[in-house]
Amino acid sequence: MSKISNVLTMIELLSSGKKYSIKELSEKLEVSPRMIRVYKDEIEKAGIYIDTIKGPYGGYVLNQNINVPKRFITPKEIDIKNQKIFNLVNRAIKEKRKCLIEYYSKDFKTTTKRTIKPYNLILLGNEWGVAAFCEIKEEIRHFYINRIKEIKLQEFF
Repeated sequence: MSKISNVLTMIELLSSGKKYSIKELSEKLEVSPRMIRVYKDEIEKAGIYIDTIKGPYGGYVLNQNINVPKRFITPKEIDIKNQKIFNLVNRAIKEKRKCLIEYYSKDFKTTTKRTIKPYNLILLGNEWGVAAFCEIKEEIRHFYINRIKEIKLQEFF
């Protein structure tokens, strides 16, 4: 995980009011005990003070109420209705290839054919999407993976 993600997770753990030893925190965040001390210093620089309890049964405790933004989406909550299309889009991104897609409208009643240059997989709400340059619209657009009816990999761009 990134440093920011680890710091937020550490604040989230400590905001429960439970005392955590440096060893416990380092195991949960999968970092060294030294990094836990670095994270503590960074958190305190932001004005959130963590109490240190010394001794063999010591650890860190957060004695103030901090509202940590919850992570709304976990990988288990994201539904990919068509894994094959997801994998082909991912492959096209890695290989820098254009794609010819047949794309459903919002109401799933009509489709349009588009040639896109996919750049990155993104989350659009609770669904996977792809940020891509649409050659028809001549601009970057976001396409929901679940609305792609058909996909064919094209030449490299």
